[in-house]
Amino acid sequence: MSRFFAFKRGSLISLALAALLALAPAVAEARMGGGGSFGSRGSRSWSAPPPTRTMPGTASPFERSVTPQPSPGMAGPMSRPGGAFSGSFGRGLLGGLAGGLLGAGLFGLLTGNGLFGGMMGFASVIGLLLQIALLVFLARLAFNWFTRRNANVMAGAGNRPSPGFASPFTARAPFGAAGFGSGASPEAAMAKPIKIAPEDFNAFERLLGETQAAYSREDLGALRAMSTPEMASYFDDELEDNRRKGVMNRVSEVKLLQGDLSEAWREGVDEYATVAMRFALNDEILDRATGKPAPGSPGETQTTEAWTFRRPTGAGPKEWKLSAIQQAA
Repeated sequence: MSRFFAFKRGSLISLALAALLALAPAVAEARMGGGGSFGSRGSRSWSAPPPTRTMPGTASPFERSVTPQPSPGMAGPMSRPGGAFSGSFGRGLLGGLAGGLLGAGLFGLLTGNGLFGGMMGFASVIGLLLQIALLVFLARLAFNWFTRRNANVMAGAGNRPSPGFASPFTARAPFGAAGFGSGASPEAAMAKPIKIAPEDFNAFERLLGETQAAYSREDLGALRAMSTPEMASYFDDELEDNRRKGVMNRVSEVKLLQGDLSEAWREGVDEYATVAMRFALNDEILDRATGKPAPGSPGETQTTEAWTFRRPTGAGPKEWKLSAIQQAA
């Protein structure tokens, strides 16, 4: 009898660990945008933005975009035909393994073989979880190596970041003067490259803070004024999902630490600028009824993202709107 209870206790602990593993990606992606990559970069939506000092690797491809993907024969390194190399590769693999582990355990309980069948000890379960974590880590390493290599080949020597770049200690200076470095050259761009003025960089920093503040207030009207209709629709979906879950995402103390230009170009009647930004923020998930932090609330954290802004051709700095967010792969 004591052996039975010991086994049941070990099974419950293992089930809890598996559930935590399955929920881990959701906990880590609480901020505005959910830690995903979405939006549009015009004709370059399915091409990787050139690497910069702030984001030396590649950016994750879009998981959601209104821009159609190119045909399979024209797919670039960031295209996702068949979903083979999506930006959520690591998260999807981790979630899939966790889901499979949990599903197998539940099947074992229903068939009378226990949560993990022949694995009778808690140490065996821990060993299995460690092996899964190792497999995920190795797969992630391989994926990053392949995508980084493809990005470097595509970017070419002309798109590599120049030696001059901003130090994190100069983040308090005006955004264009010190917060942003020279970044990668857009000279190999398919569309006509444009110059970005210090006033534009100041606008990007302002939008970084103001969009986060509007998202924290759940002010969809303000988000619509500062982002494209596509992006506003995604934020609306996220806020509605939070309401269904009974939580709210409060983002505060947003501070740019380092940023630089990846590329800027004109196509048709619009101008685009993609910038890499590393910033700190206080990211909290609060219970909507009590206002208290929910379990797994991230708190103070740092992140690096590539933000793309769009404005009508010839418009001033105040006309930039957020058009896309991409995570570092």
